[in-house]
Formats: sequence, C-alpha cells, structure tokens
Amino acid sequence: MMNDLANQTLNYAMKTAHQAEVYIEITESVDATIQNDQVDFAKEAYSMGLGIRVINDDKMGFAYTTQTDRLQANVDKAISNANSNLPDKNFAFAPKSDYPSVKGLYDAKIHSMELEDTIELGKTMIGTVMDNNCQPTSGGVSAGCSRTLITNSEGASCEDLATYISTFIAVNVPDGEGVSTASESDSSRKLSIDPEKIAHKACKIARNSRGGQHIETGDMKVILDYHAASGLLSTFSQAINGDNVQRGRSIYADKMDTEVTSTSLNIYDDGTIKGGLSSSPADGEGTPSQKTVIVDEGILKNFLYDIHTAKKGNIKSTGNGMRPTFTDMPTVGLSNIILDFREFEPLSEIQEGIIVTDVLGAHTANPISGDFSVEAMNAFKIEKGEIIHPVKKAMLSGNIFSLLKDAKAASQKTRQLGPFIVPPITVSSLRVVG
Repeated sequence: MMNDLANQTLNYAMKTAHQAEVYIEITESVDATIQNDQVDFAKEAYSMGLGIRVINDDKMGFAYTTQTDRLQANVDKAISNANSNLPDKNFAFAPKSDYPSVKGLYDAKIHSMELEDTIELGKTMIGTVMDNNCQPTSGGVSAGCSRTLITNSEGASCEDLATYISTFIAVNVPDGEGVSTASESDSSRKLSIDPEKIAHKACKIARNSRGGQHIETGDMKVILDYHAASGLLSTFSQAINGDNVQRGRSIYADKMDTEVTSTSLNIYDDGTIKGGLSSSPADGEGTPSQKTVIVDEGILKNFLYDIHTAKKGNIKSTGNGMRPTFTDMPTVGLSNIILDFREFEPLSEIQEGIIVTDVLGAHTANPISGDFSVEAMNAFKIEKGEIIHPVKKAMLSGNIFSLLKDAKAASQKTRQLGPFIVPPITVSSLRVVG
C-alpha cells in the first residue's frame, strides 16, 4: 500500500514539479499512563500520514495529509507553497543510493503487544514501588511500531520498519516533614526492558536521598551520572549542528581541526548502530545513515549536516536530515551520539566530590556560550572513594565546552538516553552551590 501511495503521489507531482519527494509514515502504538498508584489512562493509536516536498525553479514547497483520497490536492498545495517561496539554489533531494543493513531495529514481540500488555507492565511497576514502601506519583509505558517509506524523483527509495518501548516511573518516600523524590526510565528497540528493575532503582535512589545534608559552596569534582550527563550534552549538540555553524551560532564555528575536548575523548554520530534508538538505514530525506567522526582524540573533525546545509557548505550530507513525523520537513538533528573515553576516574578514586543522578533546568543553558546553572537532583557526597551521605538542595554551574576539556569516564558501562550513548562522566571541577 505504501509503495502504491508513494508512486501515485510522485506521478501527480512530476506532472508539474521539476523534482519531488514523498515521505509516508504508518505508526501503531499502545500507551498506558500511571497517575499515583494506578494506571489511569490507556490508549491504542494508529496513524498514517504522507508528506510531499517539491522543487520548482529553486523554490521548495511542502504539504502533508492523512487522507489518501486527497493526494492530488496535497500535491497542488505543495506546488502552490513552492511558488510562493523564495528561490534557494541549495534545495535538493537525495540521489539514488545503496543503504546499510542496520540490525536490531525491529522486535515482533513489541509489534504484537496489546493494550493490556502495557497496562500490566504499568501495574508491575506500581506494585514493585509499593512493595518497596514508596509511593508512585507518575509514569507510563509506551510501545509501538513505525513503518516509513521515502522515495523521490532522483531514484532514491528506502523503507524502514522499527519498534520501540519506553517506560518511566517517578516515586516519593517520606523524609521527615517532606518527601524524597526520584525517577527512572528506560527505552529499547527490543522487549528487553525490566519494569521491576526500573521501579526498584527509582525507589532505591529516593530512599538513599533521605536525610540530605547541606553542602558548602565551592569548586569540586563531580560525577555526572547517566541522566545528568545526557541532560547537559543537549547544549553540546547545538554546537555541532551544521545549520548553527553556518549561522554563526556555534562556539565551534572556527575551531575545525583544533583541540576542543580532552584528548582522551572521541565523539561520533552513528545512525547504523545495532539497536540504536535513532538508528535507521536512512535519515529523514533518504540519505544513507553513516558513522561520522565529530571529535577524534580531542580534535574537532566534522559537523552534522542535512542536504540543504551540506550544499551551502559545498560538502556532502552526513545523513542527519531528521524528520520527527510526516508533518515536519527535515532539519539537522542527531542520530546516536557516542562519547568514547580512553581515560577513567571512577568514584572509588575520588577523594572528595559529589555524584549527581540527574539535573533540572538543562534546557536553560546558553546554547552558544555553553554556560549552565542547573539544580542537582539526587546528589550524594563522596569522600575517600565512598558515598557518605545525600546532599540537600545544591546547584551546579559551569560550561559544557570547558567541562568536556577535562572530563573522564567514571565507568566503562554506557547507556543510551535519548540520542546520547554515554558513561557516567567525571568532571575535575564544577561550581557546587549549597
């Protein structure tokens, strides 16, 4: 069905347009939402949508529809939008290509999940939390399957089938006159998530955070655990976006082939990783996915580009034209960002510092300067290589770009949270405000 719709739409478009591209997305999902100690809402959803881009006389137009009987009208709208836009010689579509075989993106067990299955997973997390003498406050389970097809007038054509499952739980536990809170989440392409383990971890963090003590303000070593590290890295990702570089909105704009991080650090963007949450054979405009070296032993080597920004820079797209849904046009985005450290400084080697489970307010960081001031969530004081007590109400301030210049891994184990595949990160000095 998808191929018939795509070919029919492309045929309509090429009667009037010079070039055209069709993107079709079919999604099926089952979701269960947790509120306090019950699953209070659950839904099944199905959607099918088609987006079309056309180029006429260097002008691009876009339109989308969910109605398969309105393909011609949708094409006409895209062409009308193109005629109303300004010309740009850098508009182009992906050429015909061979695509990598990316493994681990589809699990039939997820595809066959029923609504009752997500409800039961939610109930399992709630029960585990209650068994741990904690109180669930919010959470949920979401699972689904997406099928996408992109084809264009240049001969590019790529189809992808992928599944996902995500779980989240937030809990609290009495702590004197107040409460201690914590949360945990996990996502996967396979039905490999353990809801009991996720709930146990959230409860353990909440319980261990009780009786927090104030910490003196000062500069000290900080371990950013998985969630904290991935939260702060969103600012770094803005600096390697080719569009931001071209607009002068990146601190790295004139730093190519210079040292920008610790020499023990390599950073890659790789859309071909087995089971990666953002892996696929192609990006959202039909460019084959690839591994792009961003930082090699501390030296900046590449930025990330979609077709439009790549043409502006007279280079090739890195396969980072990302498309959240069929209602969006592609823009520069991340696939899977891997931080690979060669130097380690685990908690056991730290004489004095803190470990921070998560941060609140990472979105307020300055995307150009990299300066941030965030609340440390579920932080713990470290002395002589051991955690001695939880920390009450602390802020972290620093600069993400400076942070990466003196960072080491705190563990060899990595996790993927969002687009980031990271270990816990040890930072030699951050300002901790008690």
